Amino acid sequence: MTLVGGFREVDENETLQAERQDEPRRGNPGPAMAMRTFFTPPFASLPVDLYAKIEDGAATRHRNAVTVHPHSAVSTSTYFGRFPASYWQRWTSAAEVTVRASVSGAGIVRVMASDSRGGARTLNTERVAGRTTEAQVCWTVDIGKFVDGGAIWLELITEADSLQVADVAWFVPNPPRSRPTSAVLCTHNRPDDCLNTLRALAADPAAMSALSAVYVIDQGDDTLESRESFESVQEMFGGLLRYRRQRNLGGAGGFTRGLHETLADDETVANALFMDDDILLEPDTVVRMTTFANSAVEPIVVGSQMLQLLHPYRIHVSAEHARFTTIEPGLAVDGGLDRADLTEELQERRVDADYNAWWCCLLPSEIVRDAGYPIPMFFQWDDVEFGYRIRGRGHATVTLPGAAVWHADFDWKDEDSWVRYFTLRNALIIDALHGDFDGTASAKVFLRWAAECLVSMRYGQAEVLIAAVEDFLAGPDVLRDGDASTIARIARIRAPHGETARHKASQVPGLTGASRPIAKAGPDPAWRRLVLAKRLVWHLLGKVGGSASISSGDAHWWHVGLFETAVVTDASQESVSVRRVDRDELRRIGAKVLRTALRLHREGDRARGTWREGHRSLTNRENWTRLFQLDETNASEE
Repeated sequence: MTLVGGFREVDENETLQAERQDEPRRGNPGPAMAMRTFFTPPFASLPVDLYAKIEDGAATRHRNAVTVHPHSAVSTSTYFGRFPASYWQRWTSAAEVTVRASVSGAGIVRVMASDSRGGARTLNTERVAGRTTEAQVCWTVDIGKFVDGGAIWLELITEADSLQVADVAWFVPNPPRSRPTSAVLCTHNRPDDCLNTLRALAADPAAMSALSAVYVIDQGDDTLESRESFESVQEMFGGLLRYRRQRNLGGAGGFTRGLHETLADDETVANALFMDDDILLEPDTVVRMTTFANSAVEPIVVGSQMLQLLHPYRIHVSAEHARFTTIEPGLAVDGGLDRADLTEELQERRVDADYNAWWCCLLPSEIVRDAGYPIPMFFQWDDVEFGYRIRGRGHATVTLPGAAVWHADFDWKDEDSWVRYFTLRNALIIDALHGDFDGTASAKVFLRWAAECLVSMRYGQAEVLIAAVEDFLAGPDVLRDGDASTIARIARIRAPHGETARHKASQVPGLTGASRPIAKAGPDPAWRRLVLAKRLVWHLLGKVGGSASISSGDAHWWHVGLFETAVVTDASQESVSVRRVDRDELRRIGAKVLRTALRLHREGDRARGTWREGHRSLTNRENWTRLFQLDETNASEE
């Protein structure tokens, strides 16, 4: 080995052989792979600049390798290319990280780092000189100066020759625990999406080596096993795939079934990794989350971040918190990123999450046994409730940068549907269980939501909100069947209301194209409450008229309420609904809204007490055993 111009040089006669990664063994796991550096995404539809950027000149990028052409520069200071050193320093005992790679050709490799403000510094520089065959090289760097923020990455620079770098992996020494991880996928009538996710997982050997089992909980009528390819996908897993069918108990019931089977007895020590069925998976996320969880100084929940499927360069938020009373989940924590373009903005500052959603989230068995199982509230806010319950028991949740899946954009999902029932009811339950619940404050929020529905001619939606409050006031018994019957009941409430139907934009019944011109919304009203009251009076007195087509982005209650008939685009951009003023329905439902709000004001504190008393009996293993109909003779009926 020689030094050239202050750089460490690897010449033709030297090979630095990286030590082989040991198979994880309980008690003496040895070095563990924390992440890999890829240069292109697993799917061609995804942005390559989330993995590696050509800063100058030209380069040829492949999944596991990159060729940097002469007089060029490539950086892995990208979303997936950076090692999140700040998080490793804060949550684990790892003092260093070792980067291993295969190199050939000639050029300069720099190990770079940032601080919490984004300032860059060089940790290591190595000149690779004239290699015609691949050499295994490694660089070990300290991760002791990153408490408030910062990451580590590689820069590859060439002069007169090309440089090839391949099979880049990052290793941390001796995680304090080595335990199996079970992946749990919950699916409902999305067999093709689920099979695609399974294929992406099974095709990555490193991700598969982190898993001891893969549970697929199928709760639909259009099943995975109905597909011809199901058997071949099963074979890809070599016996690790456990396929279970059960009645539809929503996301809470599907994920909890996999958790229930993972923790089959009181002695089981394992991680359960929840994953949605309709995601695009970066398989290295499984490696990153598992190694990070096993390396933490104490058991922690490790969550992945969500990237937007329709805008795959954007992040949802980098770490989440929720406001219960005002019903605002998925808010970015202070200092976190919110809908940021990740090809332009990187995560330097370390932030703490209150909870992590279940699009991809790892739960250690110790935490589950301490906090209990999820609450059987079918859909929406179940992950929020579980996250805040875990937090209340003193366990941290870490949303790990660089661990991510792509999931459908939330603003393209239609919430003018049965979904809104669960949003309101479950938020009230969580506020009662974990928040500073106040019946008067919640009644005001309900009144505002319902009034906005009425003034925008969403009468069925207003009735759904009424049902949500009534069921909250009824107490924990509404969840005794695991919410299995709720969707059908909400569908019956919505069915009589014509505006709940969906139509093709080109085939709107009773209206010609000329009779519904596009109407753009004006600015937001300064005095919202006053405008809301005025619109309601206008509707009651029959002082609105005309018809219009209104885009999803302009479908504010104060704009829709200007017309007697409004054709409104669904948020998914797939269909439209027709809303018409109905004064009889407005009076009937409006009176019911007022009565329900008064009940929430008067009975809210009583309901809060009943939910707190019944919480444990809903979230224990015995209740879920009963709901899964696995062993009813031994199930507790507390």
